[in-house]
Amino acid sequence: MLDYTPKEIKKRSSGTVINPAKTCQPIGAMYAALGIHGCLPHSHGSQGCCSFHRMHLTRHFRDPIMASTSSFTEGASVFGGGANLKTAIKNVFTLYNPDVMAIHTTCLSETIGDDIPATIRQAEIPEGKIVFHANTPSYQGSHITGFSNMTKAMVTYFSEKTTEQPKEQTNLIPGFVNPGDMRELKRIFEAMGLTYIMFPDTSGVVDSPMTGKFEMYPKGGVTIDQLKDTGNSKITLSLGRFSSEAAAEALKKKCKVPFISLKTPIGIKATDDMLMALRGSFAAEVPYELEEERGQLVDVMTDAHFHFHNKKVAIFGDPDIVAGLTEFVLSLGMKPIHILTGTPGGALGSKMYSFEDEINDMLQSAGITANVKADSDLLELHQWIKNQPVDLLIGNTYGKYIAKAEDIPFVRVGFPILDRAIHSYMPIVGYRGAMRLLEMIDNALLDRADRDAADEDFELVM
Repeated sequence: MLDYTPKEIKKRSSGTVINPAKTCQPIGAMYAALGIHGCLPHSHGSQGCCSFHRMHLTRHFRDPIMASTSSFTEGASVFGGGANLKTAIKNVFTLYNPDVMAIHTTCLSETIGDDIPATIRQAEIPEGKIVFHANTPSYQGSHITGFSNMTKAMVTYFSEKTTEQPKEQTNLIPGFVNPGDMRELKRIFEAMGLTYIMFPDTSGVVDSPMTGKFEMYPKGGVTIDQLKDTGNSKITLSLGRFSSEAAAEALKKKCKVPFISLKTPIGIKATDDMLMALRGSFAAEVPYELEEERGQLVDVMTDAHFHFHNKKVAIFGDPDIVAGLTEFVLSLGMKPIHILTGTPGGALGSKMYSFEDEINDMLQSAGITANVKADSDLLELHQWIKNQPVDLLIGNTYGKYIAKAEDIPFVRVGFPILDRAIHSYMPIVGYRGAMRLLEMIDNALLDRADRDAADEDFELVM
């Protein structure tokens, strides 16, 4: 039984985390690596780490996640993991024959201090095959940090500037989103007639079709040739500052490709901002197809506005998703009063970026005072809700325990969602994604209203 103080958050010793609102870096790095065509992610650490990361991703996407491991034992803890990694590289190409092997580190290899680049140089790599790496210590940051580090490594290892004049194409870094979101972003770009390179791109990889034949390396993913060509693009569009901006800054520094950093396009305003950024960079017209979708979104927001007005909301999850959701619920007339992420705010590229500052700026413009915190956990969120109840909770699967305990309508959004299926195919970005979110939120609130009405009717009968 969890213990709560009635009026204030219970004091905890520094560093104590109960029910974290995040998971570790290698999961994000593994997911990013899956967004490269023909790539096998490799966990440089113990077999248990790799098994957990594969299991977590498999449960979220309901698709088999392939990855290999250096299988550390006690000996590696003493003598280092270099020998294990050399053996692993040889075995991976012999047994599984990927085009690319993407190595990410774990707590143990980082604590030992393995020199991964030196080991890669000394390893037996078959001709035409590629090995690259990202450092992802699990005891820092979160899975979003790991995704960011692996995406940045793609730039560091592969991006090249080979043309004098930039090509009329966009680098699109989508952030830690589902393959359904990546497909929706690509549909929007194609509707505008734009050429793009999306990286990483997990569509066609973790949402591959059932064909009756197992394919270890499905057809999806960005190719190495495309990654190299990112250095020749006219602009980079970085969606989600925590998951994408570090790679965009690295590309600017390495290949002089300017970038525009935007929120993950959840909701009407963030999607408008993305389309206006593209229109300004390429003089591209927004087609009627997208204008129609926007008009439909405005229409359904208007039709159902009285369902949302002044409803209090608690939101938690990954910082880029939470920022987009906060902006969206504000546009619906709702009041987000508890907003939390487990990912710490800190240095990203050349500047300090604060999750709390961004959220508070949005809330201040709306005249709302709220609890906002980065690098926190679900115990603290539960305590906030105990002290100041809400009408709706939005977040990943682990919010269901709070929703059940406090009898709150709950909308599952983000990563991981382990107790529902199909969600990874359905977008939450763009105008279509906003309509889906609107339906999910509206149905959750109406289901609660119907249940309350039924309870009142029952009491009258009794």
